[in-house]
Amino acid sequence: MRALRHVLTGYVSTLGWVTIGIGALSFAAFARFGWHELLAIGAIMTTMMLAALLMSLGNTGFRASIDVSNKRVAVGDEVCVNVDIDNPGRTATTTARGDLPIGTMHERFSIPMLAPSQSKRTVVQFTAMSRAVLGIGPLRVRKGDPFGLARHEKDLAERVTIFIHPRIVHLPNLDAGVARDLEGQPSGQIVDDDLDFYGLREYRPGDDVRNVHWLSSSKTGTLMIRQYEATRRTDTSLTISVNPEDYISQDEFELAISVYASIGVQCLALNRPLASHAANAHATPKLAMAFLDSCSAIVPDRGDDPNLVRSTLAHTPDASFYYFVVGSIKSIDQVKRMLLALPASARRLVIQTVPGANKSIRRFEGFTLATVASLDDLPLVMEALS
Repeated sequence: MRALRHVLTGYVSTLGWVTIGIGALSFAAFARFGWHELLAIGAIMTTMMLAALLMSLGNTGFRASIDVSNKRVAVGDEVCVNVDIDNPGRTATTTARGDLPIGTMHERFSIPMLAPSQSKRTVVQFTAMSRAVLGIGPLRVRKGDPFGLARHEKDLAERVTIFIHPRIVHLPNLDAGVARDLEGQPSGQIVDDDLDFYGLREYRPGDDVRNVHWLSSSKTGTLMIRQYEATRRTDTSLTISVNPEDYISQDEFELAISVYASIGVQCLALNRPLASHAANAHATPKLAMAFLDSCSAIVPDRGDDPNLVRSTLAHTPDASFYYFVVGSIKSIDQVKRMLLALPASARRLVIQTVPGANKSIRRFEGFTLATVASLDDLPLVMEALS
């Protein structure tokens, strides 16, 4: 059925077939009733279709490519799209229309007649108004009549994807929370196996013989074991609520994503292990650019579990610092209940976006709640917490 539909509408549009049908019925009715008005209608429909078919003919053997000035931009940046069209054949092409999809929008422009080996560049500029993963292309070349009765069209060039990142701000050094594992910071704790050499001690039963320092042992006549100073690391878990029922507006939701993105980028800049959580998207990004790409793809999801801790613990049960970014509609009681399941040794910071409110920091048993009304509040709040 789909193949038949493509055959019937691939060159002549649905409107074109309606025109053909009206013309045929008009001629048939004229033969039956002899009304000259029906003859005129049939002649007009036939003439329109013949003209449409003639206007859709011509060489459209174009070759095209799409290039963008930058595949990763921030909200408010200008994007320049270069569409290069050339004629690789030996005969001139006809004029045509170009249709370039940019997300849900369409940029339409004319394509002039091109001689063999001649090319034409069309530049399309637009401002990245909102965060998104934006698809550009493929270019659709169309040759046909202005009424859309018949057309010859084909897609050229590959689809290009650009990432429009949320706006972020630079933050001061984040509070390290509970340090553990390996961040390269001396802890003062002496252990038998790590990277930072501390000293030697005598062998005790049960020690790993791989830690024996044989040169010192041969000099002293006693087995000597290497000791190390434990180094530590801050494992950070970062979670955002993407349920639109937690936010009063789309602008507040975008503010929350900017807060989420700013904290994540700062963690990665400090080389801290990061686990990010947004609805069903759970990742451990290594690079800030990849993390920002994922932020561009975040969309509201009414199916997001209101208990953010449940899905967070399923993927990062032993982080030393838990960040949660929530909207203004999330109540303090809800926050308190969901944080009860977190490890007692971990630090917890909840950042709530509340447009129009004064920035503030409130400390509760087991967690800290920071309120921000704009993205510019975030550096001040984080500096006060560090």
